[in-house]
Amino acid sequence: MTETTDTIDVSGYSFEKAVAELESIVARLERGDVALDESIAIYERGEALKKHCEKLLNAAENRIEKIRLDRAGKVQGVEALDGE
Repeated sequence: MTETTDTIDVSGYSFEKAVAELESIVARLERGDVALDESIAIYERGEALKKHCEKLLNAAENRIEKIRLDRAGKVQGVEALDGE
């Protein structure tokens, strides 16, 4: 039996490592030379990696600050991307 995406632990992966593994999984699945059971298992792992990447990207977006300019175009300050 395969692990579900909830039990596949990729939480310690960096974004780059997760993307690299996800690309490897996609390449293997596209080649079509993987047995059905293994295809299902690596697809589930790919889903877990995708969700982890989305989580990391959302966290990064929340940390990005946007520069506020006054009417003259001079920097007035910064604020969180989401306006908080």
